[in-house]
Amino acid sequence: MSPAVPPGEAIPPAGPLDGVEFTLPPTPRFGVYLHVPFCRVRCGYCDFNTYTAAELGGGASQSGYPAAALAEVRLAVAQLDSAGIPARRAGTVFFGGGTPTVLPASALARLLGGVRDAWGLVAGAEVTTEANPDTVDEPYLEELAAAGFTRISLGMQSAVPRVLATLDRTHTPANVGRAVAAARATGLGVSLDLIYGTPGESLADWRATVEAALALEPDHVSAYALGIEEGTRMGAQVRRGELPPTDPDDQAAKYELADAALGDAGLTWYEISNWARPGHECRHNLGYWRGDDWWGVGPGAHSHVSGVRFWNVRHPRAYAARLAAGRSPAAGREVLGRTERALERVMLGVRLSGGLDVGPHPALARLVADGLLDADAARAGRARLTLRGRLLADAVTRDLTEEP
Repeated sequence: MSPAVPPGEAIPPAGPLDGVEFTLPPTPRFGVYLHVPFCRVRCGYCDFNTYTAAELGGGASQSGYPAAALAEVRLAVAQLDSAGIPARRAGTVFFGGGTPTVLPASALARLLGGVRDAWGLVAGAEVTTEANPDTVDEPYLEELAAAGFTRISLGMQSAVPRVLATLDRTHTPANVGRAVAAARATGLGVSLDLIYGTPGESLADWRATVEAALALEPDHVSAYALGIEEGTRMGAQVRRGELPPTDPDDQAAKYELADAALGDAGLTWYEISNWARPGHECRHNLGYWRGDDWWGVGPGAHSHVSGVRFWNVRHPRAYAARLAAGRSPAAGREVLGRTERALERVMLGVRLSGGLDVGPHPALARLVADGLLDADAARAGRARLTLRGRLLADAVTRDLTEEP
């Protein structure tokens, strides 16, 4: 979760859903996101809402986080009920960060138990945690599996030690293999997260990373182009000339390499940055792209309920203090109007491999001629990205949302 807080209206004392005229009915699918904002070390490229122990200060702690998060879960149930939103069992639960697995496995199990007690879980619910490879072993993952976790998303990032050092990652390539083996032994599904375009990473380095990832036979792979953000240590290094900036052409070549290799290995792209074996797509993230409802728990977490977006205060200390006082931790909200809903529908939906129904849109013919959309789908009024279109998805979104 990025630390950036969007502009929005103030939250009423009764909570983020108080006094709202809802613009959308509740979606049948419902997910829960739990943000665990702690890391052992802050990576130089990261601008997410995370904190090391030295950065927390008084009034916040890793040991106290589960109690605060469970207080928000209970508050969320009460707020949904008072807003007249029908109770729905969670179909997906996702623990992100930060590094959720810096907490003891018992703490993650306790949090999942709290979600189960509050909302219930649908049969076959998908329950995921992100993890750094050097924070988990087989006993840890056995405890998670026994608690109901079904998959783990490992931050592999690269198989090249020099690239990992540039990213300030603490694990070694061997840690990844051990973590995957431990996950397999405990019956958990495995997703690997990769980053391409790190300063100094060659095409050969990236090929070695993709091949090493495939050798571990994951169920799912996410591959993201590195973005160098202002305010990060890496951003400062680039500004001082200590590292080169990212190169869009280099990143495009690496995306195409990954797409070809992953496809040849049986992992099909289903969203621009995500590939999976059939039946192993991340259902939680699909909920975001399809506009489902979800409640985000934790410092800086974002939520979407029936056309209302809201977000929590960022710092764990402020988060814990609000909940200790019986107050909502929400910091702001936005009620999506017709224009905002239409933009989000295109911006998110076009990223999926199935494309998006846009009807007889005037931009379709031009986007097909530019090689960005599939011609057969466009004839049926559907915007489905080609490989080139995936590389230029922002331009496609602009064309599909601009007034004719």
